[in-house]
Formats: sequence, structure tokens, C-alpha cells
Amino acid sequence: MKVLDVLTRVYLRPDSLGPTIRFYECLFGEACRLRFSYPAVRLELAQVGRVLLIAGSVEDCEPFRATHATFLVDSLDARSILYLKHCGAQVLSQPKDVPTGRNMRVRHPDGLVVEYVEHKQTAPAKATSA
Repeated sequence: MKVLDVLTRVYLRPDSLGPTIRFYECLFGEACRLRFSYPAVRLELAQVGRVLLIAGSVEDCEPFRATHATFLVDSLDARSILYLKHCGAQVLSQPKDVPTGRNMRVRHPDGLVVEYVEHKQTAPAKATSA
């Protein structure tokens, strides 16, 4: 397993997603590269640069707030899980299908909770600024 990128997570109210996307587009000088709804958990997500914006009600965001970062990886296969455990990590949730591919949650030995994501070849939706 190779870590391809690390995203900082920002939790927002749904009505502030559009202005926040525009702010980060201006700040980084690049367009929103990913934006999609995740109806199963009532969230909308967007990525600008290395920032993952997660929009939903306080109640809908609450189960995810303990997760502090997202690591984009090339694989979430069985060897990856064994490697993480060998390094001292604790798998909190096994890999499952999500709109962008597959993900799982892991607690690092230092206590940091991280979402690991393996993207599909194609993104779930092309980015559009709101």
C-alpha cells in the first residue's frame, strides 16, 4: 500500500459549501476537482487542493468528526490491512464500498483516526462550483 495524498478534513453546514469551495479555489488557484453527494449518510463532499470539505447537519457530521484526515492510497487489499496492523494500527472499520471507491477507518498508534480511501478509476461526479 502506498499513500498517494493526504487530505485535511473540514466540516461545514450545507449552506456554506458553495462559498467555501470558492474560497479554497481562490486560495489555491485551482478548481474543485471532486464534488458529490453521499445520500446514505446525508453528506455532500468536495475536494479543492488537499482539503476535503464535508457538508451536512451537525447531527449528520457528528459520526465522522473523530476522523481527522483522509489518506488516499493505491490499494486497500488484504496485504494493506496486514501491513497497517504490523505497524501497530488498529482497523476500526473494514473496507467497504463508497461513492469514490472503497474506504476504511484506522486508528494509528498515536491515536490519530484516519480514513483510508482507494479511488475507483473514474470519479463519482465531475466537480462543479456552486
